[in-house]
Amino acid sequence: MNIEFENVSKLYHSSDGSHHIVLKDISFSINKGDFVVILGESGCGKTTLLNMLAGFEMPTSGRILANGQEIRGIHPSRSMLFQQPALIPWLNVKKNVGYGCRLRGDLEELDYRVNQFIEIIGLSGFEKSKPGELSLGMAQRVCMARALVGHPTLLIMDEPFASLDTFTQAHIQEELINIWLSERFTSVFVTHDIEEAIFLGNRIILLGGYPVGIKEIFTIDDKYPRNFDSPVFNEHRKNILKQFKNSYVGNRRFL
Repeated sequence: MNIEFENVSKLYHSSDGSHHIVLKDISFSINKGDFVVILGESGCGKTTLLNMLAGFEMPTSGRILANGQEIRGIHPSRSMLFQQPALIPWLNVKKNVGYGCRLRGDLEELDYRVNQFIEIIGLSGFEKSKPGELSLGMAQRVCMARALVGHPTLLIMDEPFASLDTFTQAHIQEELINIWLSERFTSVFVTHDIEEAIFLGNRIILLGGYPVGIKEIFTIDDKYPRNFDSPVFNEHRKNILKQFKNSYVGNRRFL
């Protein structure tokens, strides 16, 4: 899926009649099959940007296009993975993975597709387990399988691994990259972790300043899997950290 942000701004009105600008004049494009990471400090508007891309919110001005059509609401071609696992507690793993597809009537070879993604994410043998019987990392992998089983053309991810321990996080990051390399869907991933951004993305869009805008766009051409300790990785880290510090606005909070 090709995405275009055209002069997108978002502001919120307060009950006292005042307003504050969250994002201002955001313009960039995402090519089909890209893995784009949105990087910025906590509270800078990254989640707001994703919510508009998913169709949960509308821009105050400007527009967002998906394959040339303006986004005006949610659509099954755009799937979203949230920060915390959101599973239905009374359904087992298999039924949770297939739930969205069943809800919208996408039933063709659904059982095969569900089993395929359960195997891909490494949860074979846990098909009948309930969410309460899973670790946090396992639950997030179930959410990933549910997001992918409908073969979305765009996968939107809002810091989905932030609450996981370092080892689980590294494992799921590798799984995500392997699935993306195989399926080649378009990915948009939000994080405030520079190393995670470099490890995952082939383009990194750095947000910052106030009002928040695009500070710089970095292209990462390194092959996968990437080595955190390599000289090239460290050079990317150094360059991005320099710009990150320049764009930091401290404890000022945005939505």
